[in-house]
Amino acid sequence: MSDHFSAYRINYALRSHKRDPFIEFIKSQLLPAFALHVRPLSAAAIASFLVSGGNPSAAAANDDDAAPPTPTDDLDALRGHYAQIFASIERLIHDHRAEQDKPKPESRLNMLVPTIGRFFTDLPLRNAFLAHDDRLALAARRHVPPSFNEIRGILNTAQLMASAPDLQLITLYGFLSLHDDGANFAEDSHLVNLLCDLLSVKGLHVAIVTAAGYTEAERYEFRLSGLLKGMADRKLSATAVAKFWVMGGECNYLFRCSPTYHLERVPLPALPEVFYSTVLQRGTSSPDLPTIPDSLSSDTHDVAGLLDVAERILRLCAAQMRLPAKIIRKPRAVGIISTSSGTRIQREQLDECALSLQHGLNLFQQTTDAHVPYCAFNGGSDVWVDIGNKQIGVMMVAHAVGVARGASIVHVGDQFLSTGNDYAARRGCPTLWITSPSETAVALVELVGEMRANGREVGGE
Repeated sequence: MSDHFSAYRINYALRSHKRDPFIEFIKSQLLPAFALHVRPLSAAAIASFLVSGGNPSAAAANDDDAAPPTPTDDLDALRGHYAQIFASIERLIHDHRAEQDKPKPESRLNMLVPTIGRFFTDLPLRNAFLAHDDRLALAARRHVPPSFNEIRGILNTAQLMASAPDLQLITLYGFLSLHDDGANFAEDSHLVNLLCDLLSVKGLHVAIVTAAGYTEAERYEFRLSGLLKGMADRKLSATAVAKFWVMGGECNYLFRCSPTYHLERVPLPALPEVFYSTVLQRGTSSPDLPTIPDSLSSDTHDVAGLLDVAERILRLCAAQMRLPAKIIRKPRAVGIISTSSGTRIQREQLDECALSLQHGLNLFQQTTDAHVPYCAFNGGSDVWVDIGNKQIGVMMVAHAVGVARGASIVHVGDQFLSTGNDYAARRGCPTLWITSPSETAVALVELVGEMRANGREVGGE
């Protein structure tokens, strides 16, 4: 049996850290409609193709088993049933938003999906589904129901429809949402023009929020060289380029683009661990972002203690699984990477490291007075623990650009499972879940279209 379909891999894929409960819920609501309202073509219909010259409509008209209704009627009815289901989920979200700020939300959606979080906007899911069905003919399929990835795409489109009119800040996970893992931003990437178009929009800032923890601007400039050269080639104004930001190390190093198309370091207040752990990690009932004090102190002892424990956990994992890897320690991060140029650490081994870190560090903080926010995640080819997380990073960029409400932000990322580092961003703003640079391009094209449809000028520089 192929390793790709072994019982181990099938069971592993069903683990909770590999699933999204809300998408699985939507998928479960669509399956009954698919099962009840779609019939495969009958044997008589297939045989009649020889008589009808391959015209399915003519064949259906001659097939007693296919009438009434005809197979085409089945598919038209399925589109209507799918649209009705998405409209119902749309109403569930609307009702949930009225309850979500209460200590004990009593929404129907919270009962159906107990892990559901905050929605910062309503989501026009019915219109988003119809747009995807017009393009991909989802309801025309007789054997394959809507997939996880297709539902994820519909949610992305619905969020773009909701956010486009008032969007003030879009943050993108660097760098997998912009280019392939290990590569740099290519000068000929379609994303160059799209991001330059967004920077031309009045009142819209663009930021890269990445786990890469470089303290020097030059290293980020190297990774983003294609984009920065594209800005220069298009001669974007100083006003436009000043709206481009880079947040490194999740939330530890902030840079801003200068009129000369270079990145300049922006001072940040010392990371307020206690402030973030109480205000952010536990959530807030306000739709406004918490205010960041101008001057805050940080207990470096707590940071070092957490990283010490994380390093020991990683060394234990490496020893127990005999990984060809080494540990890298930075001032505000610690990680494990492969030492073999031709061999990657397996996905399952990376997940084991990430989940071991999450478990061990949670226990460590429960037994001490330290409350340092951190992010332990599988980076695809390595595993890292960073001080802080994407929610804090997005919030600090929002603070720098003057955005006060989470609903005015959208974060684009590819690591929204529990072993990923985009997961925390969901607590602070709406998100788009993509899996590749090509999906990022599709989302940005949709965003530009929605902005123009709402009267916002795009591409004026």
